[in-house]
Amino acid sequence: METKRNGIGVMASYGMGKFLAEFFTGAFASLVFKYYETEIGLSAGLTAAAIVLYSVWNAMNDPLIGYLTARPTVLSARFGRRFPWIFAGAIASCLAFILIFTPPEKSQASIFLYLLATICVYDALYSMWEVNYQSIFPDKFRLGAERSKAAGIATVVGVLGVAGGAVLPTFFVRYGKPETYRLNAFLFASLGLLAIGTLLPGVRETRDMIHRFMDQAKAPSGRKTRGASRASDSFFSQVGEALKRRNFLAFILLYFFYQSATISMTASIHYVGDYLLEGRSTTLIFAGMLGGALAGVPVWLGLKRYIRSNQKLLALSAGALSLLCLPLMIAKSHNGFVISMFGWGLAFGGFWMLMTPAMADVIDEIVVETGRRDDGVYLGFRAFAGRLAYAVQALSFWIIHSLSGFSIDPRSVSAKMGIRLHTALIPSILLVCGVVVFMAINRLDADSAEKNRKILEERGL
Repeated sequence: METKRNGIGVMASYGMGKFLAEFFTGAFASLVFKYYETEIGLSAGLTAAAIVLYSVWNAMNDPLIGYLTARPTVLSARFGRRFPWIFAGAIASCLAFILIFTPPEKSQASIFLYLLATICVYDALYSMWEVNYQSIFPDKFRLGAERSKAAGIATVVGVLGVAGGAVLPTFFVRYGKPETYRLNAFLFASLGLLAIGTLLPGVRETRDMIHRFMDQAKAPSGRKTRGASRASDSFFSQVGEALKRRNFLAFILLYFFYQSATISMTASIHYVGDYLLEGRSTTLIFAGMLGGALAGVPVWLGLKRYIRSNQKLLALSAGALSLLCLPLMIAKSHNGFVISMFGWGLAFGGFWMLMTPAMADVIDEIVVETGRRDDGVYLGFRAFAGRLAYAVQALSFWIIHSLSGFSIDPRSVSAKMGIRLHTALIPSILLVCGVVVFMAINRLDADSAEKNRKILEERGL
C-alpha cells in the first residue's frame, strides 16, 4: 500500500498544535508559582504542595486518558479515533485556564484547595487533546523524510508558541498587580480558541487512518500478536507493558529531565526580572530565547544530514542545553541575560525539533512488536513525565527559597543567589542526568528505525 504524502499546509496546520501546547505550557510554567507565591500570598510550601499533589494526580490521569481515548466511540467511524477528543479537549482547556488565575480572596487553606482543584481540572482537559494530538503524528506522517520535514515545520510554528507563552505576559503582567495576571489569562484563552481553528485541518484523520483503526478495533482477539495490547486489556497491564520497553523508558526519562530543567529555567526568568534586574521587563530576554531557537533549527537540520539517528541527535542537543544553561549563572546585566538566552535557545530549538521524530521512532518499534497502534498509554506517559516536572520545579523553588530567606528579603544576596541556582545550575544538572540515563538505556539506532518503518509499510500499519 502506497503511503499518501502530506502537503506543507497540513504540516503547518499540525504544527499549530505545538503552538497551542507551548503557548499554554509556557504561561503556566512561568506564571503560576510566582502568581500564587508573590501576588496572592500563598506560602511557597503550600504552593509547592498543590503542584506536587497535582503531579501525583497526573501519575494516573495522563496514562488513563490515553488508555480510555484509544477505545472506539460513536464518532470514530466518521471522524476518527483522535479528532473528536482533540477538538473538545482543546476548547475546554482554553476556558479552564482562566479559572487558575481567579482564586478567592480568602484563607490560605481555601486558596490552596482552589489552586489544586483548578490545575487538576485544567490538566485533565489539556491532556485529553494533547495526548491524542501527539498520538496522531506516527500514523499521519509515516515516512522518515516526511517526519523530519513535518517536525521541522512544527518546530518553527511551535517556537512561536514558546515565544507567545513567555513573551506575551511581559506586555500585560505587572508585578504587584494580581488583576493583570487575570487579564493575561483571558487573553490567552481568546488567542487559544483562535489557534484551534487553524489546528483542525492538520489533525483531521484521513479515511485510510480511520479504516485502519476500525479494522483493528474489529479484529478478533485470537489475532493478537505477542505483547500486543488491546482495548480489552486492563489499564494496568498496558502500563506494565509500557514500562518494560527500554527505548521507550529511555525517552521518557530524558523527556522528564528536559522538562524539569526547562520549566525551572523559564519559571525563574520572572524572578530574574523582578529581583535581579530590579523590576525590568523580561520581554527581550524571552525574545533572545526565541531568536536562538529559530536560528538553531537550520543548524540541527544540517547536522541531521551527518548524524542519521534521531536518538543520538536528541542526546546531543540535550547535552548542549546543559552546557548553555551555565552562562545564566553568571550573567549580571540585562543584555547579558538576553545573550545567554539566545545561546540557550540554539540548543533548545534542536531538542524541540528532534523529540517528536525521536518519539515516533520509538512508537514505530512498539507497533512492529505488538502489531497494533495502541499507543495512547505510551503518549499518556509522555504527558505525565512533562507534568511531573512541575513538581520538581515547585519543590526546588520551595527548598531554595526557604534556605535562602526569600520570604524574608527577596532582594538579599542569598535570595538572589538562590534565584540564580534555580535559573541555571539546577537545570544544567538535571539535563546531565537525563543524557547519562538516556545513553545508558537507549539502543535504537538509525538502521533499526528505518527497518521498522519499512515493516510497518508492508503490514499496512
